[in-house]
Amino acid sequence: MKAANGRLFFRGVHLRDKKSLSSAAAAEALAPVREVAIPLSQHIGKPALPAVEVGEKVKRGQLIGKADGYVSANVHASVAGTVKAIEARSDGRGGNVTCIVIERAEEDETEFLPPLNDPSAEAVLQRVQDAGIVGMGGAGFPTHVKLKPASPVDTLILNGAECEPYLTCDHRIMLEETDKIVRGAKYIAKAIGVTNIVIGIEKNKPDAIAAFESTDLKVVALKKQYPMGSEKHLIYVCTGRKVRVGKLPADAGVIVQNVATALAVCSAVEEGKPLIERVVTVSGAGIETPKNLICPVGAPMAALAEACGGIKDGAVKFVAGGPMTGAALTGLAGPVTKTSSGLLFLTAEETNADEPTNCINCGKCADVCPMHLMPMQTAFFTAAKEYENAEKYGGVLSCIECGACSYICPARRPLAQMIKTAKAELRKKK
Repeated sequence: MKAANGRLFFRGVHLRDKKSLSSAAAAEALAPVREVAIPLSQHIGKPALPAVEVGEKVKRGQLIGKADGYVSANVHASVAGTVKAIEARSDGRGGNVTCIVIERAEEDETEFLPPLNDPSAEAVLQRVQDAGIVGMGGAGFPTHVKLKPASPVDTLILNGAECEPYLTCDHRIMLEETDKIVRGAKYIAKAIGVTNIVIGIEKNKPDAIAAFESTDLKVVALKKQYPMGSEKHLIYVCTGRKVRVGKLPADAGVIVQNVATALAVCSAVEEGKPLIERVVTVSGAGIETPKNLICPVGAPMAALAEACGGIKDGAVKFVAGGPMTGAALTGLAGPVTKTSSGLLFLTAEETNADEPTNCINCGKCADVCPMHLMPMQTAFFTAAKEYENAEKYGGVLSCIECGACSYICPARRPLAQMIKTAKAELRKKK
């Protein structure tokens, strides 16, 4: 189906995408690692509870962490082996997370769920929940929860925008797994009871657009603009519908799922394969050979760097995810998770280490804010620890944390970090 042009949205920023570093690199499997440390919390909601004991032998795909409540997600072994420990391990970001550590066995025994043939909507929903599938575009919200909207919906949008610089993992799977993504989308559509499926892809990926034009999905070619992949903006440019402040996409009759999530759903339904691996982009001028790697969940970040030829001497910053919304790493001790989209090794030329100066009241942060907020107000009141005023005058709770304000600020103010602080403090008070 010939692609239609998406609508335009005002504000946002235009970034050098740096995708050419890895966009031509087909996804390849990471070499087997000696052990994996699989976090029990890789999703929004309560961490999973251990379902195995130290010393127990497990198979690849076996349930090792049981969801603790509805807003939680199952966790499965990504390799076969022996449970070495259940302990706190570094998350690579300065904190710790409880992990199930598995020492890999030589033989790769598997224990997948039984494949489903022409499943009902209820069966798809149950399979998504059993397989521990979460949103793979960033936040990691348990997918089975999202597929039970409180409001009636009529449209499913697949997010293939991938607007973050450097990242090409979604691009590669859209080229290499087109048919499986389409089938996964149709399973999701069946689960939520809709027939209208739209996929939005930025125009800097013309080969991906062409791949989906040969399918029966409705394709929308999106302007290269950040943050095009934000749910609310994607819904508007694809359908013209607006999600009002404080409302969810379902309130506009839409459910949005990332293309990687659709691929995971297809694998779970047709192969019984839980979410135990994902494609991760390893890129930046600070790594020898940028690649897209198929990584088991729990694999150490250091193994990804090694698989790409090692880190160059000029690398000064490591980032998990994309440069706009990702997190700076303290090292490479952390593991790959279900939501790991990228691992970037950036040189001094790719980062900005300037010390922040005083706000000059230029208003550029407000000019580019895609949510029409006042980031300078949030920063002012956050610095004064007046978090309620940060919401009253800055609208901080409506922020999507895209980082456009920090990117554009000539004073190099840490606006995105201050916004996250204000939101965290407001959540504590509630």
